[in-house]
Amino acid sequence: MKLYMMQHGEAISKHDDPERPLTEKGKSDANRIAVFMRQAGVKVERIIHSGKLRAQQTAERLVNAISPGNKPEVSDMINPNDSAVAFYTHCLGWSGDSLIVGHLPFLEHFVAHLITGNKNAVFTTYTPGTVICLEYHDDNRWTLNWMMSPELLK
Repeated sequence: MKLYMMQHGEAISKHDDPERPLTEKGKSDANRIAVFMRQAGVKVERIIHSGKLRAQQTAERLVNAISPGNKPEVSDMINPNDSAVAFYTHCLGWSGDSLIVGHLPFLEHFVAHLITGNKNAVFTTYTPGTVICLEYHDDNRWTLNWMMSPELLK
């Protein structure tokens, strides 16, 4: 099983719009990542986002590319300060590849928990629109498969 964890694209500041929709750059970056993932042959059974507008808009840009025929799902367990351990427990029954579109610091804690067992370990740094692919192995461990940021796709 593979888990793809993506930080939402660049969003408008809270001062300019409390809903924080994606900027034009955020939309463009999410579109580039969607094309990259489709060309890489990525297919997922589900795309899950936090319900925040910036995460929803990012997820919507990916669904047709890597999960055609499906609709993004909303989870109230992947907000910025939610528990990585609790969400992992929730994911244990999953068998198919999935994409999670969320926020910092949750994503950093979730990746660190899967790779090291310590949610506070510093494992990676996200920039808006970055996606990380982790793969589960039969010996009950997760490994980093790849990581891509929109800046590398220009």
